[in-house]
Amino acid sequence: MESADLAACGVLLAERHRRHRMAEPLLSTRFCAVDAALRELTAAFETTDASGAVALRDGAPVGFVLGSPKSSPVWGPNIWVEAAGQAVTDAEVMRDLYAAAATRWVGEGRTAHYVLVPAYDADLVRAWFRLGFGQQQAHAIRPAVRTRARTDDVAGLSVRRAVRADVPALAALDIELPRQHGSSPTFSPGVLSTVEENVAEWEESIADTGFATFVAESDGRVVGSAIGCALEKSSTHLSLARPDDAGFLGFAAVLPQAHGRGVGRALGEAVIDWAVDSGFDSVVTDWRVTNLLASRAWPALGFTESFLRLHRTVAT
Repeated sequence: MESADLAACGVLLAERHRRHRMAEPLLSTRFCAVDAALRELTAAFETTDASGAVALRDGAPVGFVLGSPKSSPVWGPNIWVEAAGQAVTDAEVMRDLYAAAATRWVGEGRTAHYVLVPAYDADLVRAWFRLGFGQQQAHAIRPAVRTRARTDDVAGLSVRRAVRADVPALAALDIELPRQHGSSPTFSPGVLSTVEENVAEWEESIADTGFATFVAESDGRVVGSAIGCALEKSSTHLSLARPDDAGFLGFAAVLPQAHGRGVGRALGEAVIDWAVDSGFDSVVTDWRVTNLLASRAWPALGFTESFLRLHRTVAT
């Protein structure tokens, strides 16, 4: 892919987003405009070590794929095709595009491949599946509409805003999500922090008004927590995957002994209602699809998948 390809590929990207919005109208209208889509594509193209491929038919572009690496060691020797990194007129073309682009990626030793695919496009998702990819993550969205709070349905359960006295409990809960991700069937703990490190961070951030932190109490003991914020604070929901005026359910964790009691749902409802009170138009979240609890709890709260993160590791 060359800079001369950007203008025509920007048209393809804008058209892809227009079709995506027909299926998911909560996504931003901005990127249906070619100039806005082109800016996102150009930014992706100018990312360090970005590379990809363009497909031509009778001299006109009919598809492109563009990826770039991330420096975090968590992802391995990687390449990422982000939200602005692909568009095709025919899903089957993506298989040829990947074949061309991945030759360079694997040649550079980048064998962990990640791609963000519009969830509505079943043909495109299937094309990636037929390239050896599987789903790792779901990005999802729902309208910012008040829920029917269910804390009263669970005996002894209440949800409230966190205070400084909750810092030790919050620090302990910060370990629960990566601990759960480290177990079956996810097997992906990431970088584990210590309770002491978490306490120090919470002591500094508990008063940050940019975040809404909630705790769930059962019989007087904190058994779960959740955090809401503006989506702009997220480092993963970017470009075409970032709706306008959206809140973000960025974190939720429940102690194992409280699983199955509706604690996670009550915390999710608290964040959604906070987003409504804060004037957001929608609420976004994401989850590992192998996290059985999250992949059942968040769709039950009305979140629908907007983008799928797919993953493949190439054995060399």
